Amino acid sequence: MLIAHLTDLHVRPFGRATNRVVETNLMVERAVRQVAGFAPAAVVITGDLTENGLPEEYAELRRLLEGRLACPVYVVPGNHDRRASLRSALGAWPGVRTDSAFVHYAADIGPLRLIMLDSVVPGAGHGELCSERLAFLERALDAAQDRPVLIGLHHPPFMTGIAAMDAIPLRAPEALLALIARHGRVLAVLCGHHHRVIMAQHGGAMLLAGAAIGGHQSELTFDPAARPYFYLEPGGYFLLRWDGSALTANLATIGDFAGPFPFAVDADYPGRTMA
Repeated sequence: MLIAHLTDLHVRPFGRATNRVVETNLMVERAVRQVAGFAPAAVVITGDLTENGLPEEYAELRRLLEGRLACPVYVVPGNHDRRASLRSALGAWPGVRTDSAFVHYAADIGPLRLIMLDSVVPGAGHGELCSERLAFLERALDAAQDRPVLIGLHHPPFMTGIAAMDAIPLRAPEALLALIARHGRVLAVLCGHHHRVIMAQHGGAMLLAGAAIGGHQSELTFDPAARPYFYLEPGGYFLLRWDGSALTANLATIGDFAGPFPFAVDADYPGRTMA
């Protein structure tokens, strides 16, 4: 079973670029077309669906996604989103409800339980999980019982060493990490926010921060004085494969590349002949 994890789409009103140079809508369109070719069981999008949370941006998001994927699409907001606009535009999407202060919910993807968390602090770039959101997570984990679990939220629960991103982290992630370790069946925590593929682990769970779909990736620098800049590196997403006993995560890059070419080995190759 395949699950696609996308993040940081930063959709803009039709015809407008993000940060004046990034054609995010075009990249989202390409990504959706590519993802559809893998026929995943579900698509999980972990926030920053839009650049500014505007109604016209959510309308464009619907145009780019609806009817193009033959599977459920599960979303949570990021710090670039607005809950009210998201709910108004995407109220018919799985899990998006209006009877809760937060956009959080649980869903089943085959044998797996998906728990989507809302880490947004309105008016701020950082994230947090307040007592109400942590209580929801604890109930959802208890309800999952022995089922393997995926958790999705926007802000990663770890520091990266990239100063510009660590300035707007998920604050006080210890409570989340403690719940993950206590439950013991969390396979992976799917995140975004940092605009760069970064991996960590905790309590047996993979912690996966995905690349920005739009193709504007944060500068990779560990200079503590560095200012926030981005490069037009390729966008990408994770394809998660569950085989009934193990979860693997493959990074797929968005674009059209030369190939395929056979692995033509030399006569003096020391291994077995490759078919």
